[in-house]
Amino acid sequence: MHRNRRMAAAGQAWRIYDETRRPGAPGLGERVRAVPGLLRDTARGDYRGLGHRRLALLLIALVYVVSPVDVLPEFLPLIGVADDLGVVMWAVATLVAATGDYIDWRRGRPGTIAGEVVTEPAG
Repeated sequence: MHRNRRMAAAGQAWRIYDETRRPGAPGLGERVRAVPGLLRDTARGDYRGLGHRRLALLLIALVYVVSPVDVLPEFLPLIGVADDLGVVMWAVATLVAATGDYIDWRRGRPGTIAGEVVTEPAG
């Protein structure tokens, strides 16, 4: 069980690294600065790439991590922290990917964002 959690955390960490290192990708600093705009535009409905469902899951993850109530209590050595770490890694990986898509959308390069219609100019 612990090995599976470590593998999942390693996979999430690799996903974060890979997302920020692809050619032309926004840097980590630019992604961090984009988070308030991403949250604002998603909540307003202007940006549909993140979606209200994933936004709600991110907020639930935040509440879960800072809440004193835990599925696995913190007093259990390593196990109690592992569930929080898993939630944090998922949230960070989700935000890294979402901010990259959001920055592309803001720059006018929508790529493939769910809910967006991309049309080619008539030529």
